[in-house]
Amino acid sequence: MRRLVEGVGVPRLLVGLFLLILFALAGLERLPVKMLISSALVRIGMNGVLVLAMLPSIRAGLGLNFGLPLGVIAGIVGMLVSLELRLSGLAGFFFALLVGVLLSLPVGYAYGLLLNRVKGEEMMVGTYTGFSAVAGMCMFWLLAPFKNPEMIWVVGGKGLRVTIPIGHRFGGVLDNLGKFSIGGVEVPTGLLLFFAFLCVLVHLFSFTRTGIAMKAAGMNPAFARASGVNVEKMRILGATLSTVLGAVGIAVYAQSLGFVQLYLAPLMMAFPAVAAVLLGGASTSRATVFNAVAGVTLFQTLLTISLPVTQSVIGGDISEVAKLIISNGMILYALTRKEA
Repeated sequence: MRRLVEGVGVPRLLVGLFLLILFALAGLERLPVKMLISSALVRIGMNGVLVLAMLPSIRAGLGLNFGLPLGVIAGIVGMLVSLELRLSGLAGFFFALLVGVLLSLPVGYAYGLLLNRVKGEEMMVGTYTGFSAVAGMCMFWLLAPFKNPEMIWVVGGKGLRVTIPIGHRFGGVLDNLGKFSIGGVEVPTGLLLFFAFLCVLVHLFSFTRTGIAMKAAGMNPAFARASGVNVEKMRILGATLSTVLGAVGIAVYAQSLGFVQLYLAPLMMAFPAVAAVLLGGASTSRATVFNAVAGVTLFQTLLTISLPVTQSVIGGDISEVAKLIISNGMILYALTRKEA
């Protein structure tokens, strides 16, 4: 039992046990378990890339990327450009990805330069940087020169709306790509394959010469410098890759959601992603693709099933309460661990 607890970890055991209890209650309450599993698969795919964005930052020695809203904002601008040009389907989605990635490259580079100047305080500075960027972009959304009537306010004829629907453009393009049903459970094939493809890319990158150098720079900067590795350059690369994945992740998230959310919506998006990767077994200094996949699976499945089960059993909704307890509790747990 002690080996099991040490190997799996107390948080994952507790959350896994709570998840099994919820599934058992769902069966006893005659809830549509198959539909809940289908919803969980969608949520895993739509949030997975945002969780995956934590890996380059952790491996480069920057810690958890609380500045993820920088990449999210770049991805949102990419989607807005695609909507402005009235592109639809996979073409519109991948064009949004292209623009978001191109914008996130200089943003991530500048973010990496900033973090190199505040070594030891990356997570705190990243949090304030993300918050400041979200607040500053609120003014941009009001003054942005977009003309598509689908996006701007009807009254006044300028300024972007808080929520912009994309269902008729490229909403659900990945979810519905190759979608099939097995045993009553609908599998969003395209969404999960896209997430798996990015997981494979990140995993393979870790075995390249650059990936190994970046990992060495994060784990032991002094040894890396002695081996000829430019530690500052690797840290910038980690911040840039994390920002790029954030831009891709928000596009995947939005196409599943069916909306693009502006203004203060990106403010707290880093926290569920941070909590998920920590729940998967990562720390502030080490993380793997398996940690990201396991974490997002546990976290999102729990959030999906907790709402209908608690409503049926106690007549209330504790899903948001559970989300806050687990996400903030996992962050607190990771930041106070000695091995982190």
